[in-house]
Amino acid sequence: MIPYNLIDTATDHGTTLRLYQRAEEFSIRVDKHGELMNSRLHNSEDALAELACEHVTNLESPHLLVGGLGMGFTLATALSHAHASARITVSELMPAVVRWNREYLGVVAGFPLNDERVHVVEQDVGKVMHEGKNSFDAIMLDVDNGPDGFTRDDNDALYGLRGLNNAYDALKPGGVLTVWSAFTDVAFTRRMLKVGFQVKERSVRAQTAKRGTKHNIWIGIR
Repeated sequence: MIPYNLIDTATDHGTTLRLYQRAEEFSIRVDKHGELMNSRLHNSEDALAELACEHVTNLESPHLLVGGLGMGFTLATALSHAHASARITVSELMPAVVRWNREYLGVVAGFPLNDERVHVVEQDVGKVMHEGKNSFDAIMLDVDNGPDGFTRDDNDALYGLRGLNNAYDALKPGGVLTVWSAFTDVAFTRRMLKVGFQVKERSVRAQTAKRGTKHNIWIGIR
């Protein structure tokens, strides 16, 4: 098997990320926790955007928020489903991830950052939501590994009641929040309901094949 080559290392906000490449495959790994994402496994990230965009297909100029750029797959899918007049704000805390998408990773997702509908802010998505009340028709959150993520100690500020209230308030009435997670989480579902969301869940495989790891996606309607 072809070995991975280390392409770049970056430390921001107390987290060290490493970008690896093997032939046409890319992998981002974090500190001592191992692989955070892989370019071969993005079916559930695609589904995160598809489930959100189902609720904005009839809107002529929707404003969408993608929280967490990752390898660009969620953004690329949102662009392919959203109206030509849509605006998509991408909030990514780690500057290296944005740079890697421009320099290395763009090819795997079709260079979504080049789309004129996209505006990137290198900022915590929680702050973007807090400052953007009634701003978004859809919010897609794919930060860390979901509510039980391990990358940042203050992840609860995003997936706890405070973060969910920010998400709820940032949505326009009838807006949709989709949340990606590596795991199911009954307590998180309860928090979404407590905030006021109408909640559904979908289990989606990381790959399109019938076998393999399943990830969880919450769909919350304001």
